[in-house]
Formats: sequence, C-alpha cells, structure tokens
Amino acid sequence: MATTETLEEFYQHKFNWLPENLKKDLGHFNVFRLEDCALTPANYSRRDFYKISLLRGHFRYHYAEKSVEATGNTLMFFNPQVPYTWEAVSGAPTGYFCIFTEAFFTEKIRGSLQDLPMFAVGGKPAYSLTEAQQQQVEAIFEKMLEEINSDYLYKYDLLRNYVTEMTHLALKSQPSEVLYEHPDANARITAVFSELLERQFPIESPGQRFQLRSAKDFAEQLAVHVNHLNRAIKKTTGKTTTELISSRLVNEAKALLKHTDWNISEIGYSLGFEEPAHFNNFFKKHTSLPPSQFRHV
Repeated sequence: MATTETLEEFYQHKFNWLPENLKKDLGHFNVFRLEDCALTPANYSRRDFYKISLLRGHFRYHYAEKSVEATGNTLMFFNPQVPYTWEAVSGAPTGYFCIFTEAFFTEKIRGSLQDLPMFAVGGKPAYSLTEAQQQQVEAIFEKMLEEINSDYLYKYDLLRNYVTEMTHLALKSQPSEVLYEHPDANARITAVFSELLERQFPIESPGQRFQLRSAKDFAEQLAVHVNHLNRAIKKTTGKTTTELISSRLVNEAKALLKHTDWNISEIGYSLGFEEPAHFNNFFKKHTSLPPSQFRHV
C-alpha cells in the first residue's frame, strides 16, 4: 500500500535503532554505504525525507507509475511527494545513499528543493553515469561518510555543499532534458496543466478521490476557456486534454493494482469512478485487459 514512511520507521526498518539527534524540525541528514544496510524488501511508498542514491549493478525501480530497469552506475534522486521502491534484478547492488529533510536546507539554499528538476513532481529521478562520473560521485559520498563522523563544527555546511555538488553533476550531465524554458504561452499552459494533473497523485488511500476529471475542470482552475486549453495542449503535445488525463489515470490504476491490496472497487472509486463497471470498462478500453486480469499478469 502506498503509505508514507517516516524517518523513525526508516531507522527501525533498516537498523532497528534511532539516532539521538532525530529532530526533523531542525533538519536531519545521514549517509550510508548500501552494503551496511539490511537489504530487506522496501514497501512501495512515499517517504517524509529526500534521498539520493548511487547504485551499482542491475536493478529495477518503481517510481510513481513508472517501472524502469537500470544497469551500471546510476545516480537516483527521490523526493517525499512520489512513492517508490527498487529491487535487485541480479545479484546485490552496491553503492551509497544519503537521506535528508527539507528543513536541513531551510534558509541555506536559494528557492526550494522541488525547484530542481530531479526533485520536481514528474521529473526524471535517475541519471546514468560514466565511469569517470561514478568515481566523482563515489568520492563525494566517501567525503560525506568521513565528515558525518567528524567533530568539525561546520560539518553540516560541508554536507549541504556535497549534496549540491551531486545535483549539479546530474544537471550538467543531461542539460538538454533538464534545462528547459517554456517557449510560448501554449507551452506554459500545458506545463501548468501537467502540474495540476500530477498534483492529484499519488493516490494513497481508498478514501482519497481524484478530483479534476475533465478538461472543463482544469480550464476553471487555470481561468481559461476550455477551448483555449484544448488548443494549447493539442498544439504542444499532439494529444487531447482528455487523452492526457486518461493516460495518467490508467498509469495510476496500474500502479495501484500492482502495489496495493485494495479491491478493484476501492481503486475505481479513488480514481473517480462511482460504479465498478465504469472503471472496468475504462481500464479494459485502454489496456485490453480487465483490472482483475492485469493485477495477476
């Protein structure tokens, strides 16, 4: 079930202990070697902290509605808004990871962490690294491990700098994908529509309802005429507003069917379908399979 794992639950799950300085309101940071942690299966869930991982090996990660297989050296960024988990495909991946709260950076950086493309909702969480880049990131993690155990008075300022260094390394590795400015009004409307759509996810409980179901709903939120919204989205994406909404609904339905134990009626209701039959027909229309069959594929 896509719940939210707290810092306390993370430490109990991985290490069966809690650090003495666990004060999230004052900010929290820690760093680990993957090999030192219990590689027990992690739930598909959101966390109430940020996480950056360097993973070496062959693994599969599930992030929001996506499931992606990765090999080699991968730098991954996870934010508290998106549920995720990962699993080894062959062997046990090695590497490092650090965790930190939003408060750890409060008043220390310009803007919000979610302004960075890798932490934005709908952003790209994984970056494949060359061998040279992997060595750079590994060196940063080793400096983090050394610093976290030191008595240096300003060590957390250094640790913030190391996190920032890794985000910039990722941003510089693929500038064509992450450094994007909206060229015109149509693109801006489409971007805001996409953000409004994505904000409704993930669905975390059967009682949560998907609210903005139609192009008219979104147009009212954006204070534009529905025809103007439809034209802008069609021109920018080549798809209709309804197609984009339906596609996102299908992806969320797939994630809920695969990663929760909710019954199909509960999933359909959470996605805005009053009748189970309407959800069944919608899902089968877009996937060629009824929900019950997809769940067991």
